[in-house]
Amino acid sequence: MSEKDAIIEKLKQAVQSYDTDAAMMAAHEALNAKIDIVEAIEKGHVRAATSTLSLLEILVQPYREKLDDLVLKFYALLTTFPNIRWIELSKEIADSAARIRAEYRLKTPDAIQVATALSSGATGFVCNDPVFKRVREFECLLLEDCLQRRGR
Repeated sequence: MSEKDAIIEKLKQAVQSYDTDAAMMAAHEALNAKIDIVEAIEKGHVRAATSTLSLLEILVQPYREKLDDLVLKFYALLTTFPNIRWIELSKEIADSAARIRAEYRLKTPDAIQVATALSSGATGFVCNDPVFKRVREFECLLLEDCLQRRGR
């Protein structure tokens, strides 16, 4: 088994067993080994979940700029991307988001994202905003850090 395959197997095992510490260690190993996390999700090596709020946030700019073709491309790509579970806002997630918003002083959309991640059993959170590092229930990986490790 190659080093890459061994790291991916570690990551897969940690995620399947909901072992947060092991999953985050394996995720860091994967990043250091320049393993593409998006590719790992696409191939089913790791599971991913996101709120339908993500779709809203991604589509705002193309709608604002009246780029309907780009809206359709994003929508098609995101809603058919393999191994991503889309989670709709429920009363339970709304309640959890209110508690999280109060505790961590997050904006409502950020609290919804956190509550959605926690409801899915997420062991880590990949994002663009360091505000999520406040959340103690999971480890946050910033995309900027991931890209720096990959040498981009």
